[in-house]
Formats: sequence, C-alpha cells, structure tokens
Amino acid sequence: MIAWTSTRKSPIRILFVEDDDQVRSLIEEFLTNAGHEVDTAGTVAQGYSLLDTRKYDLVMMNGRLPDGTGLAVARKAHQLGVKSLMVTGYAYEFDQQRPDYLTILQKPIRMSNLLQAIENALKA
Repeated sequence: MIAWTSTRKSPIRILFVEDDDQVRSLIEEFLTNAGHEVDTAGTVAQGYSLLDTRKYDLVMMNGRLPDGTGLAVARKAHQLGVKSLMVTGYAYEFDQQRPDYLTILQKPIRMSNLLQAIENALKA
C-alpha cells in the first residue's frame, strides 16, 4: 500500500461519518496510515455524539446518511468551530444547499485528491 502523507506537521483529528462499512473502513485505514487520528460514525446521531464529546479539526461526512444528511453534521460542526468536508456521490444535490463553510468532494475519489481536499477544507 502506498503511504500518502499530509504536509501538515501535527496529526489532523478527523471524524468520518459514513454509513457504508467498507468505505468507512477503507478511508479510516488510509487516513490513519497518512498519520491522522480518525474516529468514525455511521449515522448523523453517532456523529453528533462524537462531536459533543471530542475535539476535531475536521469532520468528513457522506451526503446521504440513514438518519439524515451530511448537511446536518456540517451545520453542527460549524457551530462548534470545526471545518467540514462532504464526500458524496450526489454533489449535485447538495451544491444548491451548500453553505459557504462546507467543501464538497464528488465520489468516486482518488485518495491523493482526498488529502488535497482535506488540506483545502482546513484552510477554508
């Protein structure tokens, strides 16, 4: 496996909210191998719970989740001062509703593009 690394010196604390178990595991492993600290959740409610109890630099989320949308997670993250990045196959659905504080990355993604999108979201 190729190890991708961030240009940032300290690990980024990331919460990844994704309902697909395989995608969640793959991205978690990739980001961990890139040197980041990653927590995962499968629903909006689980994401809220982690946001309420832990500190993050970035929240990444799928657009469509079983109990709501990634927009709800992004709104909560924004209220807490946390940057957010939506990774979704339905970017066109969310573009019209996208608040200024949310970066959207269209699936399917390349892992190298994911790291760049994370860097860009943290600067936004």
